[in-house]
Amino acid sequence: MNPKQHSKLDVTLAGVCRSCPVCRTARRRQAGLAYWVVNRVESSLCPFCRAYERVYGRKAHEAGAAHQPQSGT
Repeated sequence: MNPKQHSKLDVTLAGVCRSCPVCRTARRRQAGLAYWVVNRVESSLCPFCRAYERVYGRKAHEAGAAHQPQSGT
């Protein structure tokens, strides 16, 4: 697979993370219970958060301007 392209599964899983109410709250508020949960759980348990990081190049709890897939590595 070309490193610039993401599988359809990764893009779909990242889409679930984008619409997840807990992850959205964590990205928007950057504090509180939702932020703490996403920050602790994302890389170890949640496949949606891991896919979000692969596709968008940032952690699921990090604030960002827009949801643009990462085109680099």
